[in-house]
Amino acid sequence: MQYRTDRIEHLLSEGVRDKVYPGAVWAVGDSGGVRARGATGVLDPDEPDTRMRSDTVFDVASLTKILAVWASIGALWEDGVLDLDAPLGTFWDEVTGHPLGTVTARQLLTHTAGLPLRAQLRNLYGTDPAAVRRGVLREALNRPPCEAVEYTDRAALILGYLAEHLSGHSLDRLCADSTWRPLGMDSTRFGPLPAGMSSRCAPTELDQDTGSHLKGTAHDFSARLLGGVCGIAGVFTVIDDLAAFLRYMLAPATASTEAGFGAEWTASSLTVQTGGLQPERGLFWHPAPGTTPDQDIWVHYGFTGTGMWISPTQDRWAVLLTNKLYYTRERQPLAGVRNAFRELAS
Repeated sequence: MQYRTDRIEHLLSEGVRDKVYPGAVWAVGDSGGVRARGATGVLDPDEPDTRMRSDTVFDVASLTKILAVWASIGALWEDGVLDLDAPLGTFWDEVTGHPLGTVTARQLLTHTAGLPLRAQLRNLYGTDPAAVRRGVLREALNRPPCEAVEYTDRAALILGYLAEHLSGHSLDRLCADSTWRPLGMDSTRFGPLPAGMSSRCAPTELDQDTGSHLKGTAHDFSARLLGGVCGIAGVFTVIDDLAAFLRYMLAPATASTEAGFGAEWTASSLTVQTGGLQPERGLFWHPAPGTTPDQDIWVHYGFTGTGMWISPTQDRWAVLLTNKLYYTRERQPLAGVRNAFRELAS
C-alpha cells in the first residue's frame, strides 16, 4: 500500500506551526516492517538547531502500560503462571483479606475492577515507596467490580506489582528479559536516562523545582516518586523499538526472536472484554476514537503526546511520537492531529 506520506508530513508540520508540539516522529507499517516514516520540528524550542530525528528518545508516559505491564502480564499468562479470572487474594498474600483480594487481573486490564480513581499517591500515602505500595494494595474499592468501566492509573500500578510478585523480578528486569531484549528494543528502558540517551531525549513539561523542562526524567510524578520504575509510566523509547514491538504483535511466528507474549495474548487483548459496559475495552487496548470494534483499529495513548495504533485484520500499525507536554497539558489540540494521522495511516 502507498501511504499518504505528503499529507502526513503536512499535517504534522501544521502541528509544529500551531505549537501543538515542538516536533514529531512517526512511522506506519505492517507485519513486514516499516513502510513509511518521517520527522518534523525541533527537539527543543530553546535550541532550534536540534531537529527531531528517528533516534530521538521520548518519554512515552502511558505507553508504559503496554510496553511493560501488558507485555509482562501476557508472558505470565501464556506461561500458565497467571489465571486472569482468579481473585488476586487466592494467590497473593499481600492483598488477601483486603478489598483488592476479590478483584481479578482481567478486571484490572479492562478497568472494571472498581478501583479508586484518585491518583495522587504522595498526598494519600506519603513518599516512602513501601508505604505507597501498602496503601495502594489495601485501599477500599470505589465500587464493586464489573459495575462500570472507569479508567485509573492504579490498574497498571497494581498489575506491575503483581508481575513482580509472580516473576520474582523487578519490573524493569522482567520487561528487559522477556520483551525488550528478545525483540531488539535496545533503546527502551525505564528512566532516569543516562547522559548519552538524555542528550537526545525530547523534553517534556517545565519542572517547577528546577525551572527547566524535564529531559530524561519521567514527567509522571508517580513514576518519579517510585524511583522511575512503575506500571503507570516511566518508559523511554525510540520509534524503531516501537515498530519492532508492533510488528511482532502482528506476526510473532515470523519474528527472528520470540518475546514472552505471543499471538494468543494479542488476539485476546484486541477484542472487547467488557460485555455490555461502555466504553468498550480490550485488555489495556481500546477501539480508536471514531471507530467500532468490528473495524479492528486499536489504540493506546500517552499523556506526553504519544500514541500507537494496531489492526490485525488490516495488517497495519502506526506510531506518532510528540512532546506536546512541552507546551500544555490540554488534550484537545493533539486529539485532532492524532485522529487525522490515524485516518491517513489507515
